Amino acid sequence: MNRKLRYYRLLWLKHDLPAGLSVFLVALPLCLGIALASGAPLYAGLLSGIIGGLMVSVISGSQLGVSGPAAGLTTLVGASIISLGNFQTFLLAVIVAGLFQIVLGLLKMGLIANYFPSAVIKGMLAAIGIILISKQIPLALGYDQPDFWTSGFIKLFSHENIMGNILHLNQHLTRGTILISIVSIAILMYLNQPSAKKFKVIPAPLLVVVIGIALNLILANNTINLQLKPTQLVTIPDNLFGNIVFPDFSLMFSKIEIWKDGIMIGMLASLETLLCVEAVDKLDKRNRITPINRELVAQGIGNVACGVLGAIPMTAVVVRGSANVDAGGRTKLSAFTHGLFLLLAVLLLPSLLNKIPYASLSAILLITGYNLTKPKLYKNLWSLGWKQFFPFIITIIAILVTDLLIGVTIGLFISLYFIIQNNFQADYNITHYKKHETNYYHIKLHDNVTFLNKVKFRTVLDKIPEYSMLTIDGNHCTFIDYDILEVISEYTNKAHDRHIDLHLLGIEKVSTTALH
Repeated sequence: MNRKLRYYRLLWLKHDLPAGLSVFLVALPLCLGIALASGAPLYAGLLSGIIGGLMVSVISGSQLGVSGPAAGLTTLVGASIISLGNFQTFLLAVIVAGLFQIVLGLLKMGLIANYFPSAVIKGMLAAIGIILISKQIPLALGYDQPDFWTSGFIKLFSHENIMGNILHLNQHLTRGTILISIVSIAILMYLNQPSAKKFKVIPAPLLVVVIGIALNLILANNTINLQLKPTQLVTIPDNLFGNIVFPDFSLMFSKIEIWKDGIMIGMLASLETLLCVEAVDKLDKRNRITPINRELVAQGIGNVACGVLGAIPMTAVVVRGSANVDAGGRTKLSAFTHGLFLLLAVLLLPSLLNKIPYASLSAILLITGYNLTKPKLYKNLWSLGWKQFFPFIITIIAILVTDLLIGVTIGLFISLYFIIQNNFQADYNITHYKKHETNYYHIKLHDNVTFLNKVKFRTVLDKIPEYSMLTIDGNHCTFIDYDILEVISEYTNKAHDRHIDLHLLGIEKVSTTALH
């Protein structure tokens, strides 16, 4: 027992502690930004991250997943807060969402995640990477008033926004921020090289943050033109938890909208969680598989706690999960550690955290986004053929144009189309030869003949010329769909009228009824 504890202690010190610290540095600005974008109190985002780290990681079976407030829920959360009138009532909808997720998990509905094709999952990851990069570029350039959590990717380039975005960026560019961003990205890129392995004593994100703080102090003390503005630094109030709002349970059954919004949030949060769990499992070098029904229960308990304690809803988050993988996390202790760091930071170190430049954090996220959408990924999917690449690229485009849920749904339909198309070509083959001026046709049915081939099979039969010999061979079939048997039975009379000599092998005719 002591040997096992010693092993886990060493594993935590060597891998999960630095990984948890890295994820904490990524999660901190996201928790704050998502709360702001949702129209919720600032503390609500940090509370969600803390609950995701300290509670959900313990209950969950995922070794590398990290939970917290998700950018994909901001629009729904913001609209729900407005429609329900206040944040206190909205918290009841968060509790309903959590209960809904628990029910889904207990009913073992998490199996839906197994039906998402690999190309669609990779497309989702790549799209998130692109969005992440696009949203962090303004921070890296010094834009100190970004609302990059509220607008979609395409809106950045819309006619009414593109000139305004360019002008705003040009007005807010600061050389000090750009310098810190360039230095931070250069450090991260260098430390990602195999040759830099010996320098990885300190986690790369931590080193970037420390150097960013040091550069900011140097610029502030020595050069007036290069110093950063207060709005370009992390801002955490000293008394963050002083005004926590709790739900009013007496209103739980006062509005049907509370339950309606709660179920909508629960459905979207569950789908995002299942997709993210699938994506993070694909990043796990040890090929560990997350028990998805247990994950839904864990997320549900977490969201119930969020509603009770005054936090915004959470999901499993790809950005934090991938950051955990990149930082070398091994077990769920890294996610727990990140939650612990969030709690300690907001309680003990608000003044120190307020010295961190947003530029350093944006550099970490830019590299994380690049790792999700590397050119190598596109080359690999292209090499696998059009039937893999097309759903992949369509999923990316659809997510960028719409949102995560709609984009993934479109990708699924594209993949389904290719599945149906493959079945159209796989159920039978035809041979033809001519003897003594008579055409002989032999249609051999394969193992499984489904209704998907009904239209094409009927067309083939209609093209058999008059005065021919036709054999339909079903001796090797293990299953023939009733629709196909009905087509063959209906064709019997047509063959007689066209003087076609029809022979059926291993096929029983069925009674057909005309529809009027």
